[in-house]
Order: sequence, then C-alpha cells, then structure tokens
Amino acid sequence: MQTQAEFLSLRKHLQQAIVGQTRLMDRLMLGLLTGGHVLLEGAPGLAKTTAVKALAAGVAAGFQRVQFTPDLMPSDITGSDVFDPKSTHFRFDPGPLFHEIILADEINRAPPKVQAALLEAMEERQVTVGGKTHVLPELFMVLATQNPLEQAGTYPLPEAQLDRFLFHVCIDYPSYDEELLILQRDRNTHFGTDQKQEETPLSPALVLQARREAAETHAEPDVERYVVSLVSATRNIGSLIPKWDGYIQTGASPRASIALLRSACALAYINGRDFVTPDDVMEVAVDVLRHRVIPGFKAQADNIDREALLQGILAEVPVP
Repeated sequence: MQTQAEFLSLRKHLQQAIVGQTRLMDRLMLGLLTGGHVLLEGAPGLAKTTAVKALAAGVAAGFQRVQFTPDLMPSDITGSDVFDPKSTHFRFDPGPLFHEIILADEINRAPPKVQAALLEAMEERQVTVGGKTHVLPELFMVLATQNPLEQAGTYPLPEAQLDRFLFHVCIDYPSYDEELLILQRDRNTHFGTDQKQEETPLSPALVLQARREAAETHAEPDVERYVVSLVSATRNIGSLIPKWDGYIQTGASPRASIALLRSACALAYINGRDFVTPDDVMEVAVDVLRHRVIPGFKAQADNIDREALLQGILAEVPVP
C-alpha cells in the first residue's frame, strides 16, 4: 500500500539522525502509528531528545518542547484565560499542549499538579481551563523523557499517569562500533561535510490514514487470547509460576491488553504484514507492560526485578 510505503520512509529519516537504537526508533514509530504516548528512560547523552526531535522533523506537524521543572505551573502547559481590554472579555491563550507532538523533557521533575493537568490531556486529548474544555489536535502525542540517575528534586509519576503511556522504553548505551560512528558523524557535522538529511513526505493526514490502516490489521482469536493470557498472568503470577507467588504486588489492567494488541498490530503493519503473529506480541510485550507491573516485597527481597518477572511470564505462557 502506498500509505504504508510512505509511512515507512520515516524509518530512513530517523536512521539518518540516530546511530543504532533500533528498538527506540521502532517504538517511536509505533507510538506515532497508534497515537500512543511514549516514556523514554535512560542516562544523559543517549539521544532521547535527539530521537524525539528527529521524529517531529519527519512529520509536517506542530512540535513543542517543554522543559519540566519544579516551578512549572499547570497553566504553563495548558494555557490560560487572558483578559482582552479591547473586547472587555477573557480569551483563551493556548499553551504548548496545543501542538501535535509534545516533548516533555524530564517529566518527573514537574510537581504533581502539573502532572495532573497533563493526565487529562494524555487520556482525554483535551484540557479544561476556567471550566471550559478545549480539544487538542487529533495527532496529539506525548513523548516524555526521564533520567533514572538523578532522583533529587523529582516527583515519581503516579501509577495512573504511567498507565497512560503506551510504552516505557529503557535505553542502553551504544555498542563500540555505534559509538565510533557517532563520533565520526559529529566530526563531519562540525566540519560541514555531513550530508543533508532527506525530507520525508509525512503529513498529519497521511499519519492518520496509516493509523486507520494499522488498526485494521487482522488478529486471530488465538492471538487475542495470547494477549489476554500474558496480561492476566501479571495479576496472578503464582498460578503460572508457583515459586513466584506474591512476587507481583499490582498487575496490569485491561488497558494493557488493549495497548499490547494495538502495538502488535502496528508492528505487523510496519513489517509489511496485514496480520498479527504471536512474535509481534512478544516483541513489544515488555515495553508495554514494564511500567504497569509493580513488584512485591518478596521479589525485591530475592532481587527479581520487573524485567525478570516479565521475561518469566513470556517464557511460561504457552504460545499459540
């Protein structure tokens, strides 16, 4: 399909801007394709912000970066009512959230009241100011970053807000060869010898059309049952792995099942298929479930983290 081919040109654009980080690029594309929000976590200097900017540059849509700080106010992101002396009436002055792609940089540094304002935007795709509701753009998506190293002066994201993210992607350091290529590219850019990035033809209308096509990707009942089995296992892991009974304090909700199937459908779409396989589900499962599972005290005492719990579930749930 022509729409599919044009949407996939975004991958080439991202590869021109980012070295390695294939999984990160795929997750950003899947987030754009499903309309889901993405939380990126990694140490400074791992191209989190660069990746988001590259995605925004590949789409002819409004982009706004918001640096989250402890003194940020809800009106700083939602907008506010401003008195107009000419008309003697209040008019609404839109904030940064009224762009299609939002980069919420270091989201965990904002106080709870700001995160609460962002929660309505992420879930309802609207903001309420002065008792009036204002609808956000149809393409609206939040790409948030957080640094796992510095916790002083941060506010942990509430579980309700974490659940609104489609993916929680943990970014690792590049390989030796990738870091060498990063160094070479930086020198080429410094000396002006780096090639100019090619423009991509993506428009908001094309992205929305691709979303509709990806949502129509066929999923067999066996695949749907597999998705539900994986998610329900997080709520009763003891029945699946008896020695891990009590290892998960809180499991994933049905929203996770919806997110998992949507992500698998989108992955099949960007891989050129019109049907979902169990492998698609397994590929995205950890990033979909990572932030929706809370380990219990038993797991912490035995040094079993979320990654190990989810990998254990994937290994034990029968694959259709």
